[in-house]
Amino acid sequence: MHGPPGPRQNLHDDPPRLIICHRWIMANNAKWAQMNNRAVIHPAVKLRHIRAFLDIATQGSLSGVARAQGITQPALSRTLAELETLLGQPLFLRQGRRLVLTEQGALFRRHAEAALQSLEAGAAALRPGSGGTIRVGALPTVATRFFPRVVLRFRELRPQTLLAVETGPHFYLMRLLREGAIDLMIGRLPGASEMAGLSFDHLYEEDIVLVARAGHPLAGRPLPRMLAESPVILPPATALIRPQVEEYLASIGLAGLRPAIETVSLALGRGICLTSDALWFISRGVVADELDRGLLAELPIGARFLSGAVGMTRRQETATPGLPALEEVARDIARQAPGSWRPDQSSPAEA
Repeated sequence: MHGPPGPRQNLHDDPPRLIICHRWIMANNAKWAQMNNRAVIHPAVKLRHIRAFLDIATQGSLSGVARAQGITQPALSRTLAELETLLGQPLFLRQGRRLVLTEQGALFRRHAEAALQSLEAGAAALRPGSGGTIRVGALPTVATRFFPRVVLRFRELRPQTLLAVETGPHFYLMRLLREGAIDLMIGRLPGASEMAGLSFDHLYEEDIVLVARAGHPLAGRPLPRMLAESPVILPPATALIRPQVEEYLASIGLAGLRPAIETVSLALGRGICLTSDALWFISRGVVADELDRGLLAELPIGARFLSGAVGMTRRQETATPGLPALEEVARDIARQAPGSWRPDQSSPAEA
C-alpha cells in the first residue's frame, strides 16, 4: 500500500461517478500487517465482498447484480471498491458497457469460488439430511454408458448428496472446471498444454470407431471408397479425438477430407446415420448402446492407434466433500470386467 488514495473515478459505474474509499482501511493496513504477518487476506474482507465480486464476474454488469441483490448500484459499486482496496489490486476493467476481469481478478475468482464452495459445503454438511452438492462435467464419451453407472452406484452409497451434471464439448467443460463452476470433469485426457494446475486420474482406454447404419449399401467395399462416396461426419475441430481421426485419414490417402457435418452429439449423429448413408467417426462409448442393439454397425478400419485415455480431471486444490467417494466409485466401475458395462473390445477393428 502507498498511503490512502483520494477520490478516484469509478470504472464500474456508467455514467462515471466518484467513489469515496474507506480511509480507515488504508490507514490501518500498515498496522494490521505488523500485527499479523502470517495472514494474507485482510480481516476486513467479508463474505458480502466475495459474493458481490463473484456475481459481478458472472454477469459482467453492476446494474443486474444490484437488482438481483435488492440494493442500489452505488452501494454495490462501493462494495466492489472496498474489496479492490483491501486486496490492493484492480479486479475489473470496463469494455464498452461490460465489466471484464483483469488478470488479477481472474486469478482471485478461481480461488474465491473454491473457497465459497467449501464454505457452502461445510454449512450443508451441518444440516440434517443434507449431503451437499458435487458438480460434475461429463463429456460425450462417458455420458451414454459409463457415467450413468457411476451415478447410480454413487446414489446407492450417498443418497443425500446431489450430483449436478453438466454436459458439453471439451473446451466448454474445461472452462467451467478452471472457473470452479464444476468440481470434476470425466472424459478423455486433456492436452498437455491444458494441464497446468490440474490432475488427471486414468480410468480406462477407449477407441475411436467408424459407424454407419446397419445394411449400408457400400458395406464390404474398400474403406477409402466408402469414405469418398458417402457423407462423412467428423468430430468438431475442438474435439480431443479430431487430430487422431485426421491422422488416420491421411494414412489411407484421404488427407484434408471435407466432412459433411461435424458433431459428437449422439442424438444428432445417430439421427443422421439412421436416415442416410453417412459414416461417423466417434468414440465408442458414445454409440455403445446403438452398436449393441444393432442400430449402427461398426466398420473395420484396422487401426490400433485410434484410442486414448479416459479418466477424471480436477483442479489440484479442489476439496469438495464427497468428491473422493465419487472418484472411488468411478475407479471401481472402470476396474470391472469389460462385459459388465463396456462393449466387447475384440471387434473387427481390433482383430
